[in-house]
Amino acid sequence: MEKDAGYEVVIYWSDDDEAYVAEVPELPGCAAHGDTREEAVRMIEEAIAGVTKVARELGHRLPKPKGRLALA
Repeated sequence: MEKDAGYEVVIYWSDDDEAYVAEVPELPGCAAHGDTREEAVRMIEEAIAGVTKVARELGHRLPKPKGRLALA
């Protein structure tokens, strides 16, 4: 799995989903969830890798990462 370090990740608890949600503001639509923060982090890392891989394959420009993965 290709890793793209540096994208800001926002993690919060969602009562509606009854799960932790992780979103990447710099990559619209890139989100994941998990029963624990750790699971949400693992899932968002996979989502970031997938989104960036497909974007590159399609020739899309990716925003330069502004921050690091951080737990809130």
